[in-house]
Amino acid sequence: MKVAVLMGSDSDLETVQGTLDVLKEFGVPCEARVLSAHRTPRELRAYLEKCPAQVFVAAAGGAAHLAGVIAAETIRPVIALPVQGKSLNGLDSLLSMVQMPPGVPVACVGVGASRNAGLLAVQILALSDPSLSAALEKFKQAQAEGVIRKDSALQQKLKK
Repeated sequence: MKVAVLMGSDSDLETVQGTLDVLKEFGVPCEARVLSAHRTPRELRAYLEKCPAQVFVAAAGGAAHLAGVIAAETIRPVIALPVQGKSLNGLDSLLSMVQMPPGVPVACVGVGASRNAGLLAVQILALSDPSLSAALEKFKQAQAEGVIRKDSALQQKLKK
């Protein structure tokens, strides 16, 4: 397993699904767990002590301390994925995740930007994996070609 995807609650699974999909698309071994920074701190710490993951993705809403707690307990990269909540549309989560103290870095993607969390994890792993690097190059090229096709179609439509 190369990526551990952790959620503060099982209600975060819908948000996390895009991350899991991207990791599957790139063939990156991963696991998903529900471990709360607030409700199961001992279990979270025990998991982190034994987890072989090279990258962590932490999805949480509200106070959103999961990514910060993980970053405090490991030297491996942590990607925070803010979950859109009911009260402030995820702004509370986003601000909690990006306001880390000096010495405890956490990368953060946009609110609900689950696919980007997965892609960032793949990019980190690709630094030492040539096959993942090549797959990312193909992915980026396909994205560019898709935009070019859409632009061409738009130009044709506007000429009519």
